[in-house]
Amino acid sequence: MVLGLLGLGAAGVAAGPYLQRAQEAVVGKDPTGLTGLLPGGGGFRYYSVVASVPTRGEDTYTLTVDGLVERPGRYRLADLRAMPQRRIVRDVQCVTGWRVPDTPFEGVPLAHLLDTAGVTAGARAVRFSCFDGEYTESLTLEQARRDDVLVALKLQDAPISHSHGGPVRLYVAPMYFYKSAKWLSGITVTDTVRPGYWEELGYDTDAWVGRSNGRDDAPTA
Repeated sequence: MVLGLLGLGAAGVAAGPYLQRAQEAVVGKDPTGLTGLLPGGGGFRYYSVVASVPTRGEDTYTLTVDGLVERPGRYRLADLRAMPQRRIVRDVQCVTGWRVPDTPFEGVPLAHLLDTAGVTAGARAVRFSCFDGEYTESLTLEQARRDDVLVALKLQDAPISHSHGGPVRLYVAPMYFYKSAKWLSGITVTDTVRPGYWEELGYDTDAWVGRSNGRDDAPTA
């Protein structure tokens, strides 16, 4: 049932870069969020769990790192760009079935942010919140420290657009794309895994591509 509902919010296929740019302009001005049902360029589908998502930019974006850490922090875009960056090229696989091959993401390894914050004893997981005000996700601490998990600033070698979850989103390369939370605003280290938005509705918490959610897709990592 949940897969079917998500599928309704992810109709269509690639329509080329010109349509993508035009759609992104419309999405940014659409208060209803209904344009999130349209197909996007490059094989991506656009959807949100809320009707409208505020825009954040150079002067308004902040990422908070807190919870079971010794040094909580707040980072602007310039702070994140100044940190070590990693570029990963993998397929993106959605649990609804669509796949975008050889997709570059680039950003700060999540492990670097965790090390900077100083994770304390008793920490077991990481909770992610988003500035749409609704979406959440979680990883175990071991998963979060993988070298293919990024706080991403670029997609396809360009700054991540608002409709793709920018200016900053999570990217979890080996898991289904719902784990790669868009519009990332908070990273909270916790003592246990707390199910995210879709897990509360029946999706697997450990969302390894091809080994979860009853699917047998080829792994992305």
